[in-house]
Amino acid sequence: MRIIQFFLLCPIFCSAQLKWINVDSMYQPLPNGVHVYFSNDSIDGKPNRAFYVSANLKAHSLNFTTQVGNGKRFTPSEYFVKESDPLLVVNATFFEFVRNSNLNMVVKEGKMLAYNLHTIAGKGKDTLTYRHPFGSAIGISKNRRADIAWTFTDSSNQYALANQTPISAIKDSSRILSNKLIGTLGDFKKWKVETAIGGGPVLVQEGKIKITNNEELKFSGKALYDKHPRTAMGYTKDGLLIVMAIEGRFPGKAEGANLEQLAKILIGVGCEEALNLDGGGSSCLLVNGKQTITPSDKEGQRPVPAVFLIKNK
Repeated sequence: MRIIQFFLLCPIFCSAQLKWINVDSMYQPLPNGVHVYFSNDSIDGKPNRAFYVSANLKAHSLNFTTQVGNGKRFTPSEYFVKESDPLLVVNATFFEFVRNSNLNMVVKEGKMLAYNLHTIAGKGKDTLTYRHPFGSAIGISKNRRADIAWTFTDSSNQYALANQTPISAIKDSSRILSNKLIGTLGDFKKWKVETAIGGGPVLVQEGKIKITNNEELKFSGKALYDKHPRTAMGYTKDGLLIVMAIEGRFPGKAEGANLEQLAKILIGVGCEEALNLDGGGSSCLLVNGKQTITPSDKEGQRPVPAVFLIKNK
């Protein structure tokens, strides 16, 4: 088992420690326990625009939930209308465009709405082999505790199986990762969460930067160091859910962040655990229907097959 650990001690990453301004007044009305923050501090000397929302998980006036497009994709603004004006809408899972399918798990009211992609076909000399990674997800339980875990999902199981430590991807000649094999790996247990959304890789564990891309196989080569728009979620020790979006692909205005810098920023706002979600042109965060960052696609908001929501009860 390998975990990539990035300890950002050199000056180049110190600039990823941002100063945040409370901008609640721009996104009213906001209930107690929810706040919106903005920063345009530079990242590594490059221009930046970033927002995050903190929400008290123990605030029973708030409903933390998800929604999927059921074979269709909708923009976050379209989800906002369909879901009767939720407080927050943010893009989440990775997905494929052919069938508009989520590639990560989605749970709503304890029910699995989408499943992880557990099989990656080999290429070249490895065309007859397959790699089976375990994707990460953030879940919220009935008692409103957040958790990030590495998960296995299967339509034959009511609940996802979750491991609290990363598991290296399996390489074999089978197209399917079986339930039987899971029983021989790690310490997987039923993950009885009310709400969950998947992405990856995990960026922060125990308040430190530990990026598990080697296990989750989300990015290859130097992609870890590419700057893009980013979406991420995490939680703090004192029970705050953090939802962050970083603008990017606008030279001279907002150039985005790489995964190391994103992890550093999440720690800076107090995250105990945090994970990356789908970024790039998909990144979009709405508060009361208002955009925070500007999406990077020239067409505007990209339609996505799943979103994470916060609603007023």
